[in-house]
Amino acid sequence: MKIKKRWYALFTAPLMITFFVVVIIPFFIGIGYSFVEWDGFAKHAASFVGMSNYKSVLGDRQFVNAAVRTTIFTVISVLTVNVLGLFFALLVTTGLKVKNFARTMLFLPYLIGGLILGYIWKSVFSEFFLSVGFGNWLTDSTKSIIAMIVVTTWQLAGYVMIVYITGIMAIPDDVMEAAAIDGANYFQTLLSIKFPLLMPSFTICLFLALSNCFKIYDVNVSLTGEGANFQSEMFSLNIYNEIFSLSNFGYGQAKAIIFFLIIAIVTFVQVSITKKREVAM
Repeated sequence: MKIKKRWYALFTAPLMITFFVVVIIPFFIGIGYSFVEWDGFAKHAASFVGMSNYKSVLGDRQFVNAAVRTTIFTVISVLTVNVLGLFFALLVTTGLKVKNFARTMLFLPYLIGGLILGYIWKSVFSEFFLSVGFGNWLTDSTKSIIAMIVVTTWQLAGYVMIVYITGIMAIPDDVMEAAAIDGANYFQTLLSIKFPLLMPSFTICLFLALSNCFKIYDVNVSLTGEGANFQSEMFSLNIYNEIFSLSNFGYGQAKAIIFFLIIAIVTFVQVSITKKREVAM
């Protein structure tokens, strides 16, 4: 047993050291930077400002608008991603002849990456939509968010589908057979058996969708950018622009810490609620 523990420590040590160096240390350094005023250049000294950056963030109208915009985008995207992902999972776990091909094609958008997807869809929502009389969605404050929801849903639905497929295939066959013997139809089986037993999958998929949608950056940059008057700027892009475009390093770090706290609280609440509804198989 002691030898096994030594091997465990040996194999996990590189990962833990890398995680500590790449994630933990920069995180605490970032917290320290959030209390100073600094432009990010070594030749300019940082001056301590205490909680001033955090107070300024709360009164930053552009940041608040980005927060509201990101929240609306996230709520809608999480719903569409999970509904569509679950529908795809139910579809490809039936007797569909091309189910393996369908799984591959539905998962493919996730492998492409948000940055490339954004550029692909950009021509659709601008040039193609203009040619068919729908107008340029990317110049409209509301339609540009809808465009981002469409691309994000197309990208993540296949990803969460894989998780739901795993959950569906883990449901015991004897449970489904007992339901069929009792005369339960498809929808009764779905609502009374499959959905309760899929709660662990719901927990995982909601967490994945929430975290990915809240911190969306690549699709935002490539598809819409910040837009006119920052009409399509999300959380991450707002923080990026603050640090790298405006060189407000300390102020941008304060925004990033607040952003982290929001995501942490939301995901903790979501996981806590869904965990309570899980059913042991």
